[in-house]
Amino acid sequence: MGLIQALRGTRDILPDEVGYWQQVEAIAQQILNRAAYREIRPPIFERTELFERGIGEATDVVGKEMYTFNDRATPPRSVTLRPEGTAGVVRAYIQNSLYAAGGVQRLWYT
Repeated sequence: MGLIQALRGTRDILPDEVGYWQQVEAIAQQILNRAAYREIRPPIFERTELFERGIGEATDVVGKEMYTFNDRATPPRSVTLRPEGTAGVVRAYIQNSLYAAGGVQRLWYT
């Protein structure tokens, strides 16, 4: 068995490079804040049903591109690492009544 390497299409951001990424992120955050966007951080995993409903069970994303597992709850629930953020942001918007503030809600996420 050989050396375990990063997955194809990914790369490590090494300590000498992190500062550059932090600068880019800080500039993006400043621009978004000036435009009255607020950051939201949905969980990295959600119930699988959220993506099946939002994306559609028949799509390639749901069928081939999601990492799904059962948690340890009783009974077990199907949980998925989020393949994209929109569905989780919409769920959080509804669940936490962000609409109650009225007007347009400008949100950004990573």
